Amino acid sequence: MQDQRRVVIDYVSPSVNGGEFYIKRVVNEIVNIKAHILADGHDVLGASVLYKHEKEKNWRENRIQLVVNNEWEGSFYVEKQGFYTYKVEAWVDYALNWQHGIERKIADSQHVNSELLEGIAFLDEIHEKVSQNDQFYLDHLKNIFANENHYDEAIKEATSERLHHIFSANPQKILANTSKEYTVYVDRKKARFSTWYEFFPRSASEHQGVHGTFKDCERLLPRVAKMGFDTLYFPPIHPIGEVNRKGKNNTTTTVEGDVGSTWGVGSHHGGHKAIHPQLGSLDDFKSLIHKAKEHGLEIAMDYALQAAPDHPWVKEHPQWFKWRPDGTVQYAENPPKKYQDILPIYWESEDYLALWDECLDILMYWIDCGINVFRVDNPHTKPFYFWNWIISNIKAKHPDVIFLAEAFTAPKVMAQLAKQGYTQSYTYFTWRNNKHELTEYVEELTKSELREYMQPNFWPNTPDINPMHLQGANESKHIQRYVLAATLSSSIGLYGPVYEYMLSDALIGREEYLNSEKFQITHYDWTIENKLITVISKINHIRQQNEALQQTNNIKFCYVENSNLMAFYKWNEAKTNELLIIISLDAFNSQQGTIQLPLKELGIPAGHRIEVKDLITNSSYNWYNEWNFVELHPTLPFHIFNITK
Repeated sequence: MQDQRRVVIDYVSPSVNGGEFYIKRVVNEIVNIKAHILADGHDVLGASVLYKHEKEKNWRENRIQLVVNNEWEGSFYVEKQGFYTYKVEAWVDYALNWQHGIERKIADSQHVNSELLEGIAFLDEIHEKVSQNDQFYLDHLKNIFANENHYDEAIKEATSERLHHIFSANPQKILANTSKEYTVYVDRKKARFSTWYEFFPRSASEHQGVHGTFKDCERLLPRVAKMGFDTLYFPPIHPIGEVNRKGKNNTTTTVEGDVGSTWGVGSHHGGHKAIHPQLGSLDDFKSLIHKAKEHGLEIAMDYALQAAPDHPWVKEHPQWFKWRPDGTVQYAENPPKKYQDILPIYWESEDYLALWDECLDILMYWIDCGINVFRVDNPHTKPFYFWNWIISNIKAKHPDVIFLAEAFTAPKVMAQLAKQGYTQSYTYFTWRNNKHELTEYVEELTKSELREYMQPNFWPNTPDINPMHLQGANESKHIQRYVLAATLSSSIGLYGPVYEYMLSDALIGREEYLNSEKFQITHYDWTIENKLITVISKINHIRQQNEALQQTNNIKFCYVENSNLMAFYKWNEAKTNELLIIISLDAFNSQQGTIQLPLKELGIPAGHRIEVKDLITNSSYNWYNEWNFVELHPTLPFHIFNITK
């Protein structure tokens, strides 16, 4: 027989797929809970959110409150990494129902002596739960409730705020009901807030025509740290296949000296657990990891589950590839791109368990070497449930590990990868260029269910993507794109030094770099200093100093009538750090407009003085009105205003 229940708990949020997948937070973030809670009749209800960390035995409890129309809200904080479980509990609160009823009768001038006697039972029920001082108070109430000579005092105390507080703090929870259990995974702060810089180690040499090494990369660590980045990401550092090796500009023929694509992993020198011999030794790589940490940097590795035709797997595990009748394997394709130098793995192999184990072991190997951040190449071409299995296994043993999904594909596919466990996701920001596109996309990421599980990472460019709007673009456009990424999203990245050097020559009609570094060694003068580097560095340090920019979801777009101006307000959870960002989308002309301040969100009346300080120029202004004039020039096409009320 089903237990008797009266209270209905419905539409608990946040949840993903009704609780099938976990929501995501980082340490010391809040989980805001909402639920529809109702019961038959008009009884007073009570409700709580119950939560506990996976290593805790006992539930903790926070009361949640009725807001409107049977909609209840509350929250709890997550304090450490790992899984938390939460659920909503609700009940008919008979003690408060009694107090509410007696209040109405007294207001109607009814005599409530019988009701006072009924109230004694509720006092008895909670007597042993309260403090000694409150016990004395309840004993006094029992005496006056039972004595008609103290009727006036009794009705005053029966409707008192003190008694209401005692009842609320000590509910009986008769016929309580609970929702199903939901899960939140709590990560370290870097999962939400990170600033990535990518370069090819083989292009790190000081000398023209010389293959770079890890020692060369060590030389560049101060430069990357000075620019304000916290993550240094390398394309694959493994041996590169020599069979079907690609030539410069992705040609299918090579000449002597062509180094091939770093994503063509594997040769007679080894596979995914080996290092390209010209980069250095394993000890050299471990030294680089250690030196990077001294500069506040983490090294991120590329995890590319694919194989060159001469990868050791091809001979050692031929069953991991799908062979055609003529004895060949169809090379990888992503139309219009073709990868003749890469053999796709056959994920439906009957030997898939051994394949999965080896893929897991690769990650464990590099984690043991000191790597905790992985950018995963083309994860959407591998089974979703494989990723769920592998990420779950890694996070169970190494909770600090972060996975970035490099999947520029169908929106629901990108979302599914995030649901299956990916920490961060590349996004369509790279192609969103005008005000409408940018606003609509950020609203989707931050106001829909995506906000609960998909943590975006905005990249203006990548080695694979030289977007049309950056090809031949001027300095102002490069500043604009970086400040958009850095203020709209709390996790960002760029591919350098081509970005800060504005090297954007492209293959005609393609979003690909001319003389792409994917297929050749490039020599750079790493000592160059320019305005763009200065601006990028300043923005990155502002991000480090302002919590409002360390979270993506807290954003409100502000009205400005000029389609070439974007304005938005960002804040931290405590509202102790509030920023107004204004960006011109015109790289050639000055733009003017009147910005409407979000007075309601700021919590200030019209006419109240607001001081705004530009964190780039240190200029301060006093604003007194809801509408304020701004003008931006291509030389510095943005403001990051700190708001002081």
